[in-house]
This record gives sequence, structure tokens and C-alpha cells, in this order.
Amino acid sequence: MANPLLIIEDEALLGGELERHYRRCGWQVRWVRDLVQAERVLLHEAPEPLVVLSDMSLPDGNALDLLERIRERGMDGEWVLLTGYGGIPDSVRALRLGAFDFLTKPCAQDRLDMVVQGAARSARAQRRIRDEATARSLRYSPESFLGRSDAAGELRDMLRRLTQVPFSALILGGETGTGKGLAARILHHGGPRNQGPLIEVNCAALPRELLEAELFGHEAGSFTGARGRRRGLLEQANGGTLFLDEIAELAPDLQAKLLNAIEDRVIRRIGGEREIKVDIRVIAASHRDLSERIATGGFRADLYHRLSVFRLELPRLRERKEDLQDLVPRFVAEYNAKAGKRVRIIPDPVWRRLEDHDWPGNVRELRNAVERCVLFADSEVFPARWLQLGAPIPSDPDSSVRLQGDRICLPLDGSLRLEDMDRHILRTALERNRYNVTATARALGTTRETLRYRIAKYDLGALVAKGRG
Repeated sequence: MANPLLIIEDEALLGGELERHYRRCGWQVRWVRDLVQAERVLLHEAPEPLVVLSDMSLPDGNALDLLERIRERGMDGEWVLLTGYGGIPDSVRALRLGAFDFLTKPCAQDRLDMVVQGAARSARAQRRIRDEATARSLRYSPESFLGRSDAAGELRDMLRRLTQVPFSALILGGETGTGKGLAARILHHGGPRNQGPLIEVNCAALPRELLEAELFGHEAGSFTGARGRRRGLLEQANGGTLFLDEIAELAPDLQAKLLNAIEDRVIRRIGGEREIKVDIRVIAASHRDLSERIATGGFRADLYHRLSVFRLELPRLRERKEDLQDLVPRFVAEYNAKAGKRVRIIPDPVWRRLEDHDWPGNVRELRNAVERCVLFADSEVFPARWLQLGAPIPSDPDSSVRLQGDRICLPLDGSLRLEDMDRHILRTALERNRYNVTATARALGTTRETLRYRIAKYDLGALVAKGRG
């Protein structure tokens, strides 16, 4: 299909010549002679022009006034303006309104062609970005958080409200696999910053030295291996959203730098001297209880209070098992499409097994189980043999543990996860040693540093502080 071009020119000779020339070049040309007709074409006729080639001064006004009205309506497309006597104020205003170029008459045809082609390339790129943003907004709408439970409905309602307000920061809580990443994408793509970038980083996936360079960027030669300049993730997120997953793993000194960047809206690259302004919204997530991390000194209270403008706690799958009726068919359809399978029958025994499982890995574990079964399916029936869920995990792991004097007896029948065993041993040892970290470390044959790490890992800091008190 030919690219639509709107020509606004009151001189009959020039307008007719431009129309004939660009029709020969393959454009779908519409020529009008005043601003009233131009506005009617722009607002009410299709297709929307890719490029507008307009004289500046027209019988019924200045083309810049029409350009300003069009921009206020959020319409895209590039404008190329022609004038016989325009001055510096007009050219400045044109560029401020987003005009692609401002040319003086008479203009050589080959130069005008080059400018119009450049404007067309720019307009196509803008429309591609707009269409991609629209597609992401549809994909990551609040309705993409599936579930018929009250908990899922309440979360969707809160996400819907948050996408309509320009909040500066937010904390997502909830166990691993509950969908914190999905919630962050919904908030970004459905909100007022959806035209800006969404930059995601997992704070637990990178060592401290590398994470600082990733967040703040660096100048060439600022440290060993820094061969060139690098823009940090905060700088890349300018105008958009920075999603910091597992923020509880951020080192204390980086927490302080992050707080300053959010408060002052400026950053400085490692080894740099110049301050760089940034306008970002921060969404932080953690499966740990940050208030308990504050009590044990693992997280800065001032950063927590700056980030917790809003707090969202994502529900665990075991607390909303009725949502399996929506999630499982969705995942089956997704992996059918990816693998070319045709699974469509889910037998009742499979549903009972899914509902009996406690899903410690939440929706992520469910997705993995469904993917495995669909990929190995030999027919239209969902194969139960590939669920591999093991024995149901009791809601109270401690109920399956027995104490015999100074010994702990742990079940090995699959009813207790390794992490639950580790946590129970640590908790019992702390209780036996009256929450004395040094004595507990000696009893377990480990160091205080290792013990403190595990206390933080299993969120036992508040218990230790309470036990000491």
C-alpha cells in the first residue's frame, strides 16, 4: 500500500506540481489549500498521513497553530514545513512542536525529496514503536493476572487503579513464583510511562561489584576491564520504569546510592565527574519480609520508606486453588501452540492431584509442570505421569518433625523439603542455645558469618531479636 502524504499549499502552481511529483514517486497524495480542509483530513479521514508537507503561511492562519492542535491530540506523523519568509522564532517554535524539518522556499526538489523520505522513515519508526507499545499494553493488562478467586480479583482491581496514577515507587511482596514480574510489567505497560523503557534487573543474580556498574554505569578506564563508557540501567530507564527484583539482596552501600539517586533524580557513573539527570519510576520486589530485614540490619529503613509509596502482596497459589481452573487451560493452550500439540482433555484424577498439591513454587511451578506434561503428551489427554509433584507437602512442616533429646528426626518420605529441614534445624538450635549466635554456630560446627547468612535467608532475624529480648 502507498504511503499517505498530505500537502497543504495555497499556491495552485506549486501545489499541483508537488502533487503530481509525489504521485509519480509512489505516494498516496492528498492536496488541500487551507488549514480548515487540512484539519478535516487529519482528524476525520483515513488513512492517517505518514508525512505532512505544509506551507507555513496559509490564507486562514499559520500551519504551526494546526500542528500544535494535532500534537495536543496525541497524533503522530512527521511534518515538513516550507516558508518564504519565516524567521528564527517560527523555526524554534516548529522544532519545539516536533516538526521534522523547516525549509525555506524556493527549495530544490532533490533536497525536498531527501527530507520527505527521511521524515517517512522517522514516522514509520514512531508508528512501529507505538504499535508495539499498544500490543504490550494489551498483553499486560490487569486481566492478564488470571484467576477467579477473591484474592486474584482484589489484586487485579489494585493493579487497575495503580495503572491510572503516576506513582513514583512501589514494593511488590510475595513468595517466589507468585507473579511479581508479571505485576511489574502490567504496571509499566498499562500506565502513563508505557511509551518509556522498562528495565529489569535481578539484584541476586549479579555480584556486588558488577551490580554497581550495571546500575550506575561507568566511564572508560574507571576500573580494570572498563574499556569503554557504559550507560547504567538507571540511565537507560530514564523516562520509564526500573524494576529491581530481589532488592533485599542489594548490598547496604548500594542501597544508600540507590536512595540518593531516587531522591535527587541524579546519578554519577563510576569514575565520572558529571551528574546525569534521570526521571524514573522504581518498582522493587522481594520474596523476603523487608520489615524483618530492617530489624536485623539487612535493609535500610529510609530506602524502604521511600520505596513503599504503595505495597502489593501477591497471593500464594495454595491460598487460591480455585484459580487452577483458569491457569491450567491457559498454560495448556500456550504450550500446545509452542509445541504443536493438541492436548485438550484433563481427566478428573489430574485435577484432584493438582488441587491436592500445595505448590511451594506457586504459579512458576505450575507452569513448569504443565509444560512438561504437554511436551510429553502422546494424545489429546493430559498425561498425569509427567506431573512429578511428589508427595503433598504438609502446611505445617514442623508437624512431621520429632525431637528425641538432643537429636532431630526428619522424615525422608518427600513430605518435607530440604529448605524446611535446614530451617527447622537452625531454628531448633537457636532455641536450644537461647538465641546466642556464637553458641549456636559452635553447636552446628559453622562460623558466625555463615549462621547470620542463614538467619537472614530463612527470615529468622525477628525471632532471634525477640528471643534475646
